[in-house]
Amino acid sequence: MRLGSGLLRCTPMRILLTNDDGLDAPGIAALYDALDGLGEIVPIAPLTVQSASGHGITFKEPLMVQDLRVNERMRGLAVDGRPADCVKLALRTIWEERFGPGARPDVTISGMNMGANVGINVIYSGTVAAAVESAFLGVPAIAVSLHLGDRGRTCYRRAAQIARAVIDRVLEHKLDPHGVVNINVPRTESEDAPMPPVRVVEMNTAPGIDGYERRQSPGGQVYYWPSGNGMEFTHTAPDTDVEALLERYVTITPLTYALTDYPRLQTWRERLGTE
Repeated sequence: MRLGSGLLRCTPMRILLTNDDGLDAPGIAALYDALDGLGEIVPIAPLTVQSASGHGITFKEPLMVQDLRVNERMRGLAVDGRPADCVKLALRTIWEERFGPGARPDVTISGMNMGANVGINVIYSGTVAAAVESAFLGVPAIAVSLHLGDRGRTCYRRAAQIARAVIDRVLEHKLDPHGVVNINVPRTESEDAPMPPVRVVEMNTAPGIDGYERRQSPGGQVYYWPSGNGMEFTHTAPDTDVEALLERYVTITPLTYALTDYPRLQTWRERLGTE
């Protein structure tokens, strides 16, 4: 088996597989099957759906863990927490318990998410957050998401096969231990869907067009129901993930967790008279 440097590995690759839709979601099961043969796959994912949970982690409650058989092929650990919790717990504790002191996954793969994670959704995404947490802790990560579209037909099996083909291409190259690669697969509605072309693009940074419907309960209390589909934005820029995905490309966007606005560091030093 080849990984990164192109050198033959003497030991099988070990992969931490997680998501934010829950351990029993169809996307993670399809990706688990598609990754067969790549290495030893260890699913550790949330017990319940954690979509749009961002990078939240649990501090004041215990993280209960269950060993669950999802189907006849896939078995994994379900953590009653958020996606970042799953990765943090796996890398800090569970992996060494299973594989010995100092053991680490070769790569973390988060997905396949039921819904695209492009544009500003990257910030909200629990799928991406899990990948970012892994990279922060020094294990390279790949986030995988699927654009579901609006016609209700989704072939997870074929989408996962497409994702696997792209993952194989990514893993041909040496990954930065602190790097994240965000992959989005376009709408895949049939088993014979062709392999889409791949584009490496930047993240679109326009706000989403999401609103809130004002409603009133039978008891007279006002509440607001979120509206919008998560894939409408105030504008899109050419050569960004949103436009490319809508044009039916597989999109690849390298991400980083460093949030410092470096171009403005000196500006603020001068404003505040500091070094």
